Amino acid sequence: MIPFLDLKAINASCREELIEACTRVIDSGWYIGGNELTRFEREFAEYCGTRHCIGVANGLDALTLTLRAWKELGKLKEGDEVIVPANTYIASILAITENRLTPVLVEPDEASYNLCPRKAEAAITPRTRAILAVHLYGQLADMPALLDMAGRHNLVVLEDSAQAHGASIGGRKAGNWGQASGFSFYPGKNLGALGDAGAITTSDDELAQTLRALRNYGSHEKYKNLYQGVNSRLDEIQAAMLGVKLKYLDQQTARRREIARLYRQGIANPAIRLPQCANGEQHAWHLFVVRCEQRAALQQHLADCGVQTLIHYPIPPHQQQAYRAWNGKKLPLTEAMHEQVLSLPMDPTLTAEDAQAVIAACNQWRFECSSGAIS
Repeated sequence: MIPFLDLKAINASCREELIEACTRVIDSGWYIGGNELTRFEREFAEYCGTRHCIGVANGLDALTLTLRAWKELGKLKEGDEVIVPANTYIASILAITENRLTPVLVEPDEASYNLCPRKAEAAITPRTRAILAVHLYGQLADMPALLDMAGRHNLVVLEDSAQAHGASIGGRKAGNWGQASGFSFYPGKNLGALGDAGAITTSDDELAQTLRALRNYGSHEKYKNLYQGVNSRLDEIQAAMLGVKLKYLDQQTARRREIARLYRQGIANPAIRLPQCANGEQHAWHLFVVRCEQRAALQQHLADCGVQTLIHYPIPPHQQQAYRAWNGKKLPLTEAMHEQVLSLPMDPTLTAEDAQAVIAACNQWRFECSSGAIS
């Protein structure tokens, strides 16, 4: 079986360095808020091109705390509207509703799967105060257009960069476009920890200071609490793991781009719609997502050929039980995408032979379809 993602193989490539880093933390006797966190925050901020990186417990907290910090700073208040793509993962929506803000679900751009600036602008009302731009599957949203729109309407922009580590437009990386950006370092991400982890990047000094307090019980100084904060800290061991893996991110992203190039050049099945992007060399290719109207049949065929695939994501947020008040909302493009998307193996350790086997299996399905083996 060609795995969708082989985390064991990915981590094996730097295993000795990970063990050394873990040992260093264990031997230090300092496990929260120490040198490893400080070092990683500095290095990741430099990588993204921002002044600050604030490590937190996970990617959802990164988004939630940023919106919360803007409320503390008076930029947002309860009930304000936040524009967000309707086809995102539910975490983007949870961060908004957790802050008692109002998500405004906007249909995506069909080509990129990302927030459509034209549709987003049409959704602006007098209550709109923010845009949550999700860089879905590893391709940046149209940030120049979104920032232009945000400037004209006096909106703050938060990037959801959970899938876009190292992606860019014109050399400017994810995490360095909006006033802030939330990252997830869940193990399966392009830059993945060995557990849950996340971070916020920003060049706003006041926002960074507020976030550092909010993640630590609302405290800037021990036993003095400015806010009703939370405990959401990136621990020393995960920071050390990320520090090791950050060194290999660009190399692994380059490999992802090569696999995507092979797929895009090799898959010729007209029943399989390939992902589109303006520049494949700026896409992080966290996922390689195709669309197919007969997804179940295609997925079963690929499984029979020894190719593991996943669905990101089968149910859109507005159809989830958690948001049952929205269940009657009609978002036809979003709903079609969730019914048709299928993620092919995308792994920096994938061999060229495995990539060609995936391509062959995809192209073979067209033949079986036309011959009647699959209806």
